[in-house]
Amino acid sequence: MHMYIGGEWTDREDKISVINPFNNSIVDTVPSATTDDVELAINSAVSGAKDIAALSGYERYQILRKAADLLEERTEDFARIITLEEGKVISEGRLEVSRAVQTMTLSAEESKRIHGEMVPLDGAPGWSGQLGFTLRVPCGVVAAISPFNFPLNLVCHKVGPALAAGNSVILKPATDTPLSALKLTEILLEAGVPTGAIQCITGSGSSIGDPLVADSRVRKVTFTGSRDIGERICKTAGLKKVTMELGSNAPLIVMPDADIDKVVKATVSSGFSNAGQVCISAQRIITHEKVYGDYLDALSSEVELINTGDPLDESVKMGPMVRSQDAERVNGWIKEAVNAGARTVVGGEYSGAVHQATVVADVNPDMRISCEELFGPAVAVTRSAGIDEAIKMANDSNYGLSAGIFTQDIDWAMKFAREVESGNLMINSGPQYRADLMPYGGLKESGMGKEGPRYAVEEMTELKMVVYHP
Repeated sequence: MHMYIGGEWTDREDKISVINPFNNSIVDTVPSATTDDVELAINSAVSGAKDIAALSGYERYQILRKAADLLEERTEDFARIITLEEGKVISEGRLEVSRAVQTMTLSAEESKRIHGEMVPLDGAPGWSGQLGFTLRVPCGVVAAISPFNFPLNLVCHKVGPALAAGNSVILKPATDTPLSALKLTEILLEAGVPTGAIQCITGSGSSIGDPLVADSRVRKVTFTGSRDIGERICKTAGLKKVTMELGSNAPLIVMPDADIDKVVKATVSSGFSNAGQVCISAQRIITHEKVYGDYLDALSSEVELINTGDPLDESVKMGPMVRSQDAERVNGWIKEAVNAGARTVVGGEYSGAVHQATVVADVNPDMRISCEELFGPAVAVTRSAGIDEAIKMANDSNYGLSAGIFTQDIDWAMKFAREVESGNLMINSGPQYRADLMPYGGLKESGMGKEGPRYAVEEMTELKMVVYHP
């Protein structure tokens, strides 16, 4: 496939192969962009920002609504592309497309709801009839840098609100998974997005990321990815707006009154979907000592049923990780924990990029499998003596993106909600729950700013204060 910059589908002699992580076959190739391509994309986006800002909110709504409809019509095609380039099983690929349709639909609706408000200046001393109101206006050019693990929906969470707010977008998809983003760009152009208002540039972040985010004409950067890259982007970006959706090692607290069957189902769905490659995957299972053994027995029985293999096979429950070196890293962390006193209850083996669903018990919170972001198909189970200790362990992290608790005690639930340092808090659910309309973002080193179309539009607009003096 070609990248889209300067109003044209463009190829380059240097290519990047998009690899199917299950069998290492080449799915397609994309151009490896240069810094000259970045300059061309920014120049085009500056012009495109004027074109899309000139459209009415209703016109932007019509474009995004059509894009959502076109995306829904091509669900199976997009689901297959996602599975081939990323490795998630085909059912999860279809689910991602359906979520992306909702994200674009929500973004379309927000196009019609961008407004300011009256400011009661008569509440200030010395008022002499001034009339005050705010206007919300586009930032201009938005650089959107997306991750590999949700190559369509997380792109939509950036591109949809940016276009809804009247910005142009330079989309830089993950090097491993650019095909979904390029196909989405085709849909957006077909739906009527002005040619300069969308750019999709492919290449490694190390070569084109810095010049893209550093350019002063880019007024907003939205990034989803690792904590370290996020910090680098913030340092490079300078004086511009940024939204950072970064890492996590999400805790799930299991209290003694929890329904163990529900906890197990939530652990499996939150811990092993997309081979654990979700920033809000359940990683640290902080389990009360009274139910520790029962929970491990029940969890082990369910995890043993997670078969791995070809993600296009409808019967397969978990596909490969995106790269074989990631499976090797995850396995190394598991062995490191076992050597330090933990034990593998289920799984623990890998071949190529395919790693077994794994349960590691008796994990000390200072083990790397617990205190850092694993981003893989394993959960670390740790004992706790009560709610206070569980909350302390949950908060003993640089991250704070999502957390969950299972309990029927309203006091424990509210204590969890008040005291756990996380941007998303789930009561009687795993931490991976996300509705695409909700505000989504983290605390501490999990980032800053919020996604979810309504909230992202606020992040992607500027507020102007207007005072009329009679």
